[in-house]
Amino acid sequence: MTIREQEGDGPVPAQIIVAYRTPADSKAFDKYYFETHVPIAWKIPGLRKYHVSRGPIATPAGPSPYHLIATLTFDSVADIQKAFASPEGQAAAADVETFATGGVEMNFFESGTV
Repeated sequence: MTIREQEGDGPVPAQIIVAYRTPADSKAFDKYYFETHVPIAWKIPGLRKYHVSRGPIATPAGPSPYHLIATLTFDSVADIQKAFASPEGQAAAADVETFATGGVEMNFFESGTV
């Protein structure tokens, strides 16, 4: 099986997955995340889509250690790298340290259809 290019949509998009572990204060996290961090993140150049998980995150084995998962879509991995090298991207990354008290993992990759 191979990964197929998107039909007629141009380049294969790339995504960054930001997985926030359960914070010390979930209500304070949510308030800060949606009222402060999301507007900062939307300023990152090249950001095309921004999705977040809703409700509790679970695994097949039960509860997950994650509180919220964000998926940000860009046109390419190179665009992600440029975006996070920009002042806006650096500001968004630095802001994570102010509210992600439970820890955070960030991974990026090209995505495709199989």
